[in-house]
Amino acid sequence: MTTFVLVPGACHGGWCFDDLAAALRKQGHRVLAPTLTGVAERAHLLHAGVNLETHISDVLAELAAHRVSDAVLVGHSYGGMVITAVADRAAGQIDSLVFLDAFVPRDGESCWTLTTDEQRRWYTAVDASGYGVPPLPFFDERATAHPLASLMQPVRLEGDLSGLRRREFVYAQRWPTESPFAPTFERLRADPAWRTHSLDGAHNLMRDNHDDLVRILLEVARR
Repeated sequence: MTTFVLVPGACHGGWCFDDLAAALRKQGHRVLAPTLTGVAERAHLLHAGVNLETHISDVLAELAAHRVSDAVLVGHSYGGMVITAVADRAAGQIDSLVFLDAFVPRDGESCWTLTTDEQRRWYTAVDASGYGVPPLPFFDERATAHPLASLMQPVRLEGDLSGLRRREFVYAQRWPTESPFAPTFERLRADPAWRTHSLDGAHNLMRDNHDDLVRILLEVARR
């Protein structure tokens, strides 16, 4: 049995992984899908101080509460920022990382520095609170505003990911405009330490290419 910890992207809760989690559990794996502070069903906790560090702490607390010692961390989109930092701080509890059309930051990078100008315009179109980034029209109807500070804050990393058993990047082919993850995909597919996959589907691969995504995750689970 593998313990998968699924971390959602901006504006989404752990429910965005419901179908994926069900498929993995059917194969005998344990799945945790936390919702990050200030988002979705935890939107009532959104305030100006919720940032990337808050979300890193959310996932570290999840690992501790469930006594996870060999997690496969899976991060979608913004969730890649979170799982990278968690793996850096709790390396002894992490087996592998899977980035689903996600940011893969290096020390000092942020979503702001890694994304496209189009995405930056979205980040700065904050809601009336001044610190919530509203969901985009094509997001799930349950999506809520996302903490702006978490998208702006640089990640702080002390080590690297070389000690992990596997590092995987899954790229979504069907962005309607320039994909903010294209440069990361090109960088990683040239790195022999990474395995990369390019799937037919839009950014929400959990919905658009469920079967291939399940296949990839089950392969990662094999020791």
